[in-house]
Amino acid sequence: MHSPDANRLGWFKSGYSASQGACTEVATSKSKALVRDSKYPDLGHLTFADNEWSAFLQAVKSDELGR
Repeated sequence: MHSPDANRLGWFKSGYSASQGACTEVATSKSKALVRDSKYPDLGHLTFADNEWSAFLQAVKSDELGR
C-alpha cells in the first residue's frame, strides 16, 4: 500500500539496525502500525491493526517465531 499521508508519520527503526540500510521501519498511527523497507520507502508499506501488531511483538519477545 502507498499513501502520501504515511510519509508524514514518524518512522523509526531499531537501534540494532545495520548501517547498510537493509532494515524495516515502523510507524504507528491511531489504531494501526505500518511497516516498510528502509531501502525503498517509496514502494509502500504493510498495515497491521493494533491487535495484530501487538500479537506479532509478543511472539518476537517470547521467541515464538523460531529462527
